[in-house]
Amino acid sequence: MRHLINFIVFILALVIGAAFFFPSVIPSSVYRDEVQIAASDALGRDVVLAGDISFSLLPRIEVRAQTVSIENADGFGENPFAEMAEMRVAVKLMPLLSRSIEIEEFVLIDPVINLEQNRSGNNWGFGPEGESIAPVGPPPTGFVRRPGALPIETSFGDVRVDNALIRYSDGSQTREISGLDLSVHLPSVDAPMQISGALNADGEPLTFTAGLSSLRDFFEGRETPISLDLGGNLIQAGFDGIIPAGEGIALEGEVDTIIPSLRDLAAFAGSSLPPGDNLNRFEAYGSLDVQPGQIFLDRAHFSLDALEANGNLSLDLTGSTPNMTGQIDLPALDINPYLPADSTGDGESNSELEPWSETPIDLNGLHVLNTDIRVTTNRLLFRDIEVNEALVRLRINRGRMSANLNRFMLYGGTGSARVVANARGRQPSFSLNAQLEDLDALLFLQAAAGFDKLEGIGGINLDLLASGASPDAIMHSVSGSGNFDFEDGAIVGVNIAETIRNIQATISSQARPDSIGERQQTDFSELGGSFRVQNGIASNSDFLMLSPLLRVDGQGQIDLGGQFVDFRLRPRAVASIQGQGGDRDLQGIVVPIRMRGPFNDVGISVDTEAVGQALLSGAISNAIGGDSNASPEDMLRDGLLNALGVNNPANETSSEDTGEPTEEEVIDPAELLLRSLLNRNRNDEDDEASQSTGPDG
Repeated sequence: MRHLINFIVFILALVIGAAFFFPSVIPSSVYRDEVQIAASDALGRDVVLAGDISFSLLPRIEVRAQTVSIENADGFGENPFAEMAEMRVAVKLMPLLSRSIEIEEFVLIDPVINLEQNRSGNNWGFGPEGESIAPVGPPPTGFVRRPGALPIETSFGDVRVDNALIRYSDGSQTREISGLDLSVHLPSVDAPMQISGALNADGEPLTFTAGLSSLRDFFEGRETPISLDLGGNLIQAGFDGIIPAGEGIALEGEVDTIIPSLRDLAAFAGSSLPPGDNLNRFEAYGSLDVQPGQIFLDRAHFSLDALEANGNLSLDLTGSTPNMTGQIDLPALDINPYLPADSTGDGESNSELEPWSETPIDLNGLHVLNTDIRVTTNRLLFRDIEVNEALVRLRINRGRMSANLNRFMLYGGTGSARVVANARGRQPSFSLNAQLEDLDALLFLQAAAGFDKLEGIGGINLDLLASGASPDAIMHSVSGSGNFDFEDGAIVGVNIAETIRNIQATISSQARPDSIGERQQTDFSELGGSFRVQNGIASNSDFLMLSPLLRVDGQGQIDLGGQFVDFRLRPRAVASIQGQGGDRDLQGIVVPIRMRGPFNDVGISVDTEAVGQALLSGAISNAIGGDSNASPEDMLRDGLLNALGVNNPANETSSEDTGEPTEEEVIDPAELLLRSLLNRNRNDEDDEASQSTGPDG
């Protein structure tokens, strides 16, 4: 027995001695070729060990190789897929006999990895020859966490990557991660594992750490605490939670994210934002629940610049297009900081009316994500329009967005609206359907269009369609219809009763009437009408305003694209205006009023052209239908009086009744106009006579 034991000891000593001796005397070329062939067969690509190589078995299995390269996949250029200055691998030998892997050293020095992608696939998929290019898309799934999934013991000693360089190119852009340092700490599969590192992504520094309570618990499906942290100038993010028990991989825990500047992050990603003082700091935190194909964010808080919001969101990734649902509550939503800047570019107010922008509206985002989100806000501010207590349901489906405002408060009234933006076709299209009730017209029109000529309480209904790629094209393409109805208000800028009183004095003085004073106004009890819109021009032909003294009808156009108003009013006195300062009954007189000008500077004045036409038409009509025995001059005079509505028998008195006229009495305007016409005719006859006789006649 003793001899047998001695023989076994001798054999073991011989084996150990050989393990120490043969690697030192066997030429490296012998196992270099074998290692290259084995590695090439495993990866499906040529592996070249161009530098020094060393190998030993005891006291540990150790391989050191310098200048190592892995061939690129077919169709991806001649540069190697990966190369490194040095690779060191050391594994304890004896623990292998008990199915325990103790990696004492795994170090990569200065590795360079070139990742490429094109239409056919990418170059980072490995396999047997002919299957080295992985198809574009998510990797295949099949990993199952279950008891016994990690039947070995293992530990990591010095496992790290020093100064790695990773390049990515897809033909249109090239990104680079440099200075990547990575280390892995794993005392055992039952002890906490930690991964940490730092890198520069296109020049931006970033640090990261990840911790797992137990590698064995993770593989075998038990609940496993996990933590993740990301830090840098562009983003700071953290997650602290668990991987729940089960066969699949999921996450539950608290997440928080801080982006100091969305503008800097967007520029880093290659999508610079338009200039502005917005879209800077973003923060979000809440409870995160990640399931296969689904992400849930509950009790979340968001902040962007001065905006604050709370809500719940869920994201479904199982379909061809991600789908987001949820609810968001905002105390206040001011959209103005995120609208295009004024063309003046100096941040100062501009008294001139700004034209509609011709900058194309980018609606590509409507194809990225489908949504069904309910948004509530106590205060919504869009330019100068303020909406209160708004409830919005925002839905996006394959490039078509619809926003339903089921209820909101607007300048003392209530309303509902539906807005649609459709980017499915070659040209975007839009629609607006809105109902506004009990609205303060002055406050609303001032905020919406800078129009301050109408007061009153009432409603507006709109049903409009439009298309175009820019705000200018949209406003010039609007079509549809609508109506309005207001009560107990006023037209600001004109006192129609006073205008009717003074029109005779204006004719008497033969002077063109000045614009109506801006502080004047005409009260009404009812005002309403309807309109149709075609190519951005809203036309109205049934405008009607009623008051105890007046009846005003009108018609005109509002050019939405050109932001211009041209409207004519035809007021008619229907009762005595004695109470308005008048001294006679002027029933039936029509004094046309014209409202004309850009939205922010609509002028209101007497329509002198219409007055002249009405006077002349009325005079001729009455003259033709008058007394045939009267002279032409008397017939024309009576016609003018009738046209003015002042040829009232009650006003005709003889000189015996009134006595001789005094100097203070004003000459009848119709008579004055008649004299002017007769004098002009007489002068014309004299001119014709002088021309017929010639200069020597």
